[in-house]
Amino acid sequence: MKQNAVALALLIWSCWPALAQQDGAALYAAHCAQCHDTTDSQSRVPGRTALQAMSPELVLSTLTTGSMASIARTRSDEERKAIAAFVTGKAVDDASLARTADSSGRCTLPPAASPALLDGPRWNGWGVDVSNSRFQPADMARLAADEVPRLRLKWAFGFAGASLTFAQPTVVGGMLFVGGTDRKVHALDAKSGCTLWTFAPDAAVRASISFGQIAGLDEGTLFFGDLRANVYAVNARNGAVIWKVKVEEHHAARITGAPTLYEGRLYVPVSSLEEAAGSQATYECCTFRGSVVVLDAVTGKQVWQAYTIPEVPHPTTKNAIGTQLYGPSGAAIWSAPTIDPERKAVYVATSNSYSNPPSITSDAVLAFDLATGKLLWKQQATPKDAFIVACFLSDRTNCPDDNGPDHDFGQSPILVKLRDGKRVLAIAQKSGVVHAFDPDQDGKILWQTRVGKGGALGGSEWGSAADQDRIYVAISDVRFTRDGTRSLEPKEGGGLFALDLATGKVSMEVPPVACGDRDFCSPALSAAISVIPGVVFSGGVSGYMRAYATADAKLLWEFDTTRDYVTVNGVRAYGGAIDGPGPVIVDGMLYTNSGYGQWSGVPGNVLLAFEVVR
Repeated sequence: MKQNAVALALLIWSCWPALAQQDGAALYAAHCAQCHDTTDSQSRVPGRTALQAMSPELVLSTLTTGSMASIARTRSDEERKAIAAFVTGKAVDDASLARTADSSGRCTLPPAASPALLDGPRWNGWGVDVSNSRFQPADMARLAADEVPRLRLKWAFGFAGASLTFAQPTVVGGMLFVGGTDRKVHALDAKSGCTLWTFAPDAAVRASISFGQIAGLDEGTLFFGDLRANVYAVNARNGAVIWKVKVEEHHAARITGAPTLYEGRLYVPVSSLEEAAGSQATYECCTFRGSVVVLDAVTGKQVWQAYTIPEVPHPTTKNAIGTQLYGPSGAAIWSAPTIDPERKAVYVATSNSYSNPPSITSDAVLAFDLATGKLLWKQQATPKDAFIVACFLSDRTNCPDDNGPDHDFGQSPILVKLRDGKRVLAIAQKSGVVHAFDPDQDGKILWQTRVGKGGALGGSEWGSAADQDRIYVAISDVRFTRDGTRSLEPKEGGGLFALDLATGKVSMEVPPVACGDRDFCSPALSAAISVIPGVVFSGGVSGYMRAYATADAKLLWEFDTTRDYVTVNGVRAYGGAIDGPGPVIVDGMLYTNSGYGQWSGVPGNVLLAFEVVR
């Protein structure tokens, strides 16, 4: 799942020989145009339009400390700045890079409650609970279905120097914690949005933050990973570092899923960007394999690490120019692990393979023993899916022979106990198929239902939600026009479904909402969705956040986030496409990011908070 993973994938197409200083135009023409000027409507590499909509500071930070740092590591600072300025059409603002949110929007009073209080309203981590249900109970939501139509914007928070939002907030004890492409973790007062503290990790934090308590620290602890595969534990009250651990040494490794905290252990999913880096013809593709790393929550010490591909990648063949290739590889874990206390298991969903031979554990749901990391069972959804970004490019040198459709899993499995006591492990896939497995019979397939067409950016992407009866699935199926501009197709994609967890039958459907005359728009619903009793919330690439009644799919509320905002921290902010993280509903408020312009949608840099007008 690469919506953000290839955020600026292959921005610099090069085998990185020593080059004399060149201006941005020359660098782009020589090393970038091959990918970013492609007219292939199915390519997942951001086109020129998407790059031009980004801020130069975002491009520069991506090349320097972000997802492309491993590829651009041999470029000079001036070359990176030149490229960033050329592709965006705007000069890098050095003053903006030096600014922090500490200079404005600070809270003058402490938050209403301590974050250590876990008995109050909260949305903790990615999926609310260790089952990753994304279902918020009534006592936590404190937002009834009949109140939803009265939701109004209360405050907006801007991420300085950013034009992309990709981290979902966590709310505990009256405090809100969120990472951003500004390379900061922000602690805000949840009701007012004022800043309590900021923390600067080594790289951007795209994953949700998990809150918990460890011995000797009453204030509570935050756990999160960054895009350099570092995992942090910091004091929730003041942001002080308790420990920091690098969980994977591979140069392309990164953390994109929230760590899951359970009984004193932190279960960390490890993914990578080698699927993009491996597309260079001179790159020895590929050597990364996904894993779950388990850390002691108190010390950060590793307890065990279980790889999704047990076999170490080894030399297989050479490509057309003689570069050594390796395999098997891939099967990254993009999403938060799911805990099953009854079976004492942790469930993860994997990406596609990167190279041949394809792994039997890619595009799969895997079950590991909680205590030891032993693989208990595996259930593969799409076999032989070996794929890298080069498969969409003109230079397919490293693309595996008979490459697959790129139908990996980008979301967490959801564990649900039905009303009759039976249990289901449900998950939707980029193929457009929703799967239900039996966790008590080694992942036996219970049912499979197709609700989308599927594709590299299609099917169901970042996250589904489930109550005790149904799983709710948003469909992307984003498409681009075929006129060579890489513009979004305004009439194709989208749709929201509810499926009966016992049978797999579709019980509710919301048809796609076309964009009309809006520019840079798609009806695609790529972002994760969230559910409270009676209501499902879904944000779209169109920029609209909408709420529907789960009983009859009636539209209850909508808000167009694509606009400029006056922010509580004084940062100029604007909204745009909604993608990646989903809405957070807690204590009578709804929070959502806006501005995910990665795939030609409108970029932005804002976190929005809504409350009910009473």
